[in-house]
Amino acid sequence: MEAAALPTPGHGHEHHGPPEAHRSSRVDPQTLGMLLFIISEIMVFGAFFTAYFFIRVVNGDHWPAEGTELPKLVAGINTLILVSSSVTLHWAETSIKKDNHFGLRAGILTTFLLGATFLFIQINEYVHIGFAPHDHAQGSVFYGLTGLHGAHVCVGLILLGIVTTRAFRGHYSSTAHRGVEVPGIYWHFVDVMWIVVYLTVYIL
Repeated sequence: MEAAALPTPGHGHEHHGPPEAHRSSRVDPQTLGMLLFIISEIMVFGAFFTAYFFIRVVNGDHWPAEGTELPKLVAGINTLILVSSSVTLHWAETSIKKDNHFGLRAGILTTFLLGATFLFIQINEYVHIGFAPHDHAQGSVFYGLTGLHGAHVCVGLILLGIVTTRAFRGHYSSTAHRGVEVPGIYWHFVDVMWIVVYLTVYIL
């Protein structure tokens, strides 16, 4: 009877399946996942920048190709638009941390509109630039770098569209705003990458 009364090892604290993962990092899984994704995307951009490096530095080819010109002024205005979108996004992020729902909605909607404007101008630039990717190596690299960034802007706009919709439905608060911060990290990455692309492709 005494043996039957003894508690079995782990009684009341049974755990089925593999042991729980040890979380030594203070970064939450969603943020960590986004950061790791961004690192992988930097590597993709790095491959295109390597091609750019070989054309301009190793081969010493003229940039842009002879007889072509890049619209530096338009690209500069577009850069200001995208940088402004990071400012409005920061406004939205700080607003929701203070339960300022108007600031969140106004900031995130403005960010989405600025991003859409940037993408529209970029597409319009492709239409009027005067050369195609298959015309020369410089054209391939130009469209490759700017097009890759444009694809990231499209993904960012989808994320911002979801955040905007949820913001207007009141899904966020000062204690629950991870859904704004994680897409925000991605959008800030898109902005920084464009500054690098702009300085490298259009200015240098």
